[in-house]
Amino acid sequence: MQLEAKKLLDDIRQACEEIIAFTDGKVFQDYTEDRLLRSGVERQFEIIGEALNRLVKAAPDVADRVSQYRRIISFRNILIHGYDLVEDAVVWDIAAKDLPLLHSQVVKLLSDAH
Repeated sequence: MQLEAKKLLDDIRQACEEIIAFTDGKVFQDYTEDRLLRSGVERQFEIIGEALNRLVKAAPDVADRVSQYRRIISFRNILIHGYDLVEDAVVWDIAAKDLPLLHSQVVKLLSDAH
C-alpha cells in the first residue's frame, strides 16, 4: 500500500477515534445542547469524508475496501455545503451506529498494510 494511502487511512482512524472520545458517555440530549460537541463531531466527519475523497483518487483499490465510502463522502459534502440541512439526529445516529464499522475497517486495512 502506498504511503499516501496509509496516511489517509490513519487520518480517518484518528478522526473516528476523536468522535468516539467526544461522544463517550454522552446521550443525544447532551449532543443537541452542546454546540462545541456538535462542531467537533461534525469537523471530524468532514475530515473522514475528505480523506476518503482523496483516497479514492490516490488508491481507488483501497477505497473500494471501505464499505459505503461514497455515502461517507456525500455526508461530508452535506456537512460542508449543506450545513443548514444537517439534522443533529442523523449525525448522532451515524456516530453511534455506523462509525464503529468504519473504524474497524480502517484499523484492519492499516494492520494489513504492515
